[in-house]
Amino acid sequence: MQLYDKDLLSMQEVRELVGAAKKAQQELEKMTQEQVDHIVRAIADAGVRNAYRLAKMAHEDTGFGKVEDKVIKNVFGSRGVYEYIKDMKTIGELERDDLHKTRTIAVPVGVIAGLIPSTNPTSTALYKAEIAIKAGNAIVFSPHPTALRCIMETVKVIRQAISEAGGNEDLVSCITIPTMEATDNLMRHRDVALILATGGSAMVRAAYSSGTPAIGVGPGNGPAYLERTCDLPLAVKRILDSKTFDWGTICASEQSIICDEDMVETVRAEMEKQGAYFLDDEERAKLGKFILRANGTMNPEIVGRSVETIAKLAGLDRVPATARVLVAREDGVGRGHPYSNEKLGPILAFYTGKDYKEVCDKVCMILRYEGAGHTFSMHTKDDQLVDYFARRVPASRIIVNTASALGGIGATTALMPALTLGCGAVGGSATSENVGPMQLLNTRKVAYGLRELEDIRREAPDCGDGICKQPSKIDISQTDLEAIVRMVISQIKG
Repeated sequence: MQLYDKDLLSMQEVRELVGAAKKAQQELEKMTQEQVDHIVRAIADAGVRNAYRLAKMAHEDTGFGKVEDKVIKNVFGSRGVYEYIKDMKTIGELERDDLHKTRTIAVPVGVIAGLIPSTNPTSTALYKAEIAIKAGNAIVFSPHPTALRCIMETVKVIRQAISEAGGNEDLVSCITIPTMEATDNLMRHRDVALILATGGSAMVRAAYSSGTPAIGVGPGNGPAYLERTCDLPLAVKRILDSKTFDWGTICASEQSIICDEDMVETVRAEMEKQGAYFLDDEERAKLGKFILRANGTMNPEIVGRSVETIAKLAGLDRVPATARVLVAREDGVGRGHPYSNEKLGPILAFYTGKDYKEVCDKVCMILRYEGAGHTFSMHTKDDQLVDYFARRVPASRIIVNTASALGGIGATTALMPALTLGCGAVGGSATSENVGPMQLLNTRKVAYGLRELEDIRREAPDCGDGICKQPSKIDISQTDLEAIVRMVISQIKG
């Protein structure tokens, strides 16, 4: 029996997948907007039809979250994304300005490398396939090894939908032998134009250091401010619903709660009423040692697990079966304060501030430690306070009066429905947007001349004596004059 090296096989597979994807993308470039949209619609429909089956597989493979919530995420990643992007113009000419004689033409980037995490494997594959093809691209997935089976099945569903819609199924493909070498080769392949990275910080850093243009995302560590004017029972409900949705695997979910000092007892009472369990000092210390590994990173054993499971693993014997989330008082940020980190499970830190200004300072401190550029949420009826925080907090998404997990991804807000959330420059990301088709294409500008060099010379300042003086009268060329007249007439008519 002949044995083959797994790494070599995986690297050979990458070359073949990228080659096939490039050919498929070149075919897609020749299609009309209507043909592309037909393919995207087919993927969305297939995602909805298979939402439960794929959700069940994802839960079986990873052990994360809840099947019923993963069904919702699959529908969101397929139909929810499609409904938002279906009318976007992404193929051919996007804009034409006859007044200024410019045109904007969409240019697909080509073949995209799509990194798929284990927390949202099937929904992320559906979402990335749709936005990639909508922008005229092909995509090759690098799956998280623990979710390989469910991701491969999702890709099978997508490829069949593409084929039935008249497209080349190689527009979407997936590495079947996931190794670090394969992922590295995919990201560095000369025919891969862009990396769309969703996953852990190490993988995102690898994407940015690959030499290939990349869109990556940082960790989420969003605080939630319960401001005194909020509808407290409703705000607490939203937060607990958000934090327990798929057991906290969405990176935009709340990681800490913060309120004014004089509201502590009222907030705690309402949270306990709705199922929050506040840890005592002994329990707080015990769980704090468990949620982070020795290197300071999140313990994967808490990710997407229920309160009951986490309590057993951490040796917390007194947590009642009715507990929905575990809450720990926290008085600091950074090393030595484990609850100030991202916790992708039903665990919340609890902070206080003497007033909204101190609260804002603490929110900024938390996000600058971890989660910069990601998400912050607040519950309030005071729009002036929303403005105050929006101008100061280093977050790309300020989510107001809704569940942060679902608001951040665009499920309960009007943001672009997305499972890749940019963190902007402050978070080390190439974009601050919820990533959609428009981030996956380039534009080509066509611009006609409107002026001659002589026109520019006439408008230049007089610098004859070494001191430039603006001319008292600027000559306007006939072309510019006609343009101004047309603009004024169009405004009057409008």
